Amino acid sequence: MTQPGTLVAVNPDRPLRVAIIGAGPAGTYAADILSKSDIKTDIDIIERLPAPFGLVRYGVAPDHPRIKQIIVALAKILGRSDVRLLANVNVGTDLTLDDLRLHYDAVIFATGAFEDAQLDIPGIELQGSFGAADFVSWYDGHPDVPRDWHLDAREIAVFGVGNVALDVARMLAKHPKDLATTEVPANVMAGLEESPVTDVHVFGRRGPAQVKFTPLELRELAQVPDVDVIVYPEDYDFDEGSQAAIEGHHQTKQVVKTLTDWTLREPTGASRRVHLHFLHSPVEVLDDGTGNVDGVRMERTALQGDGTVRGTGEFLDYPAQAVYRAVGYWGSEIPGIPFDHTRGVISNSEGRVVDESGTHLPGFYTTGWIKRGPVGLIGHTKSDATETINHLVDDAAQLYQDSTAGAEQLSPDNLLAKLKERGVPVIEWADWEVLDAHERQLGEESGRERVKVVPREEMTDIALKR
Repeated sequence: MTQPGTLVAVNPDRPLRVAIIGAGPAGTYAADILSKSDIKTDIDIIERLPAPFGLVRYGVAPDHPRIKQIIVALAKILGRSDVRLLANVNVGTDLTLDDLRLHYDAVIFATGAFEDAQLDIPGIELQGSFGAADFVSWYDGHPDVPRDWHLDAREIAVFGVGNVALDVARMLAKHPKDLATTEVPANVMAGLEESPVTDVHVFGRRGPAQVKFTPLELRELAQVPDVDVIVYPEDYDFDEGSQAAIEGHHQTKQVVKTLTDWTLREPTGASRRVHLHFLHSPVEVLDDGTGNVDGVRMERTALQGDGTVRGTGEFLDYPAQAVYRAVGYWGSEIPGIPFDHTRGVISNSEGRVVDESGTHLPGFYTTGWIKRGPVGLIGHTKSDATETINHLVDDAAQLYQDSTAGAEQLSPDNLLAKLKERGVPVIEWADWEVLDAHERQLGEESGRERVKVVPREEMTDIALKR
């Protein structure tokens, strides 16, 4: 890539037309970086949902408004005149790949990872066994998931020791009245109020030094009113690999210190408890004889010196009437785009989409979790997008040369007209601002920052003033 500020006149007659599929952080940062590159561009961000912001809106727990402030930064990009939002548009039905090829010189897929990774153990398919991603979508008011959730379990098992597992455990254990000031939807509040939960057990295969919690998320768990956090000394062990992780990573050291302090605390007698278990590997979800979850069978594991574990052959059963697997997110396949089924990502080389032979499919790129898998925070998302955009800019001359579309097809108005002819109720940025103002008004009426509108049709009607 040339130095910033050096105009590359690969085609001075028109800007490079680029579609970015997905209006979450990955797609939005890609648009920002591309718009500031050495080539003149015309960028559309195409979003499947009626609202932008992706997992920041639909993947962050409602009691974490601090993280949701990322939306402020994203909004500044999406609201600019050199970036156009086309929300409520689904690639695959409303627009085909052929449409994208016709109307754009390049396409960047930033569709993220919204599905639950699978856990292949007996009983995982029982009634009462859920994916954490589905539960997160429910409590975050995602418009495409059912509005009811069965919360009838007293004892619950959560598999996984990342921040999503902590979010799930906290939302299950937290008293609904302590969520009343957040943007949690009304149906979610009603569902949580019916929950009889007393105990949530969080299980991790490895030791305390290998968990993926961030220190802040962990400390917040201890601040939930009327919820005891219990850590068991017998689940506590370290090996050489653990010591190296503690000494080499400040966050790991903080997490281990917090967990160590908790082993010394006595329960306060709170009405609800979150139990953190380490060195436990799930073996089976137990059946009550009628197809419902009745418990979980765990195998104790032992550290092997390098931070990995092996099974010990000692099995423990824990009562549970519901199970949530929080073992990672998984990307969704896009028909016609090569997909790596072993990693749950679009097949790519540093952001260039490639086929089975490793050959770049001209004009197709990817960034974010659908490129690298569900790892890393916002800083990783920006550097990841930079890598992809650098390659796209390097390819710009070839993209112009390969283009077969005429000026009419490449006109931004042409695509919008086609969508409207197909009856697609497109939501642009100004329309989103109408919906955003409506949600904020609902929040003001109840002393909250916002109240989410959940049904897709209602969101669309409000945004388009229908």
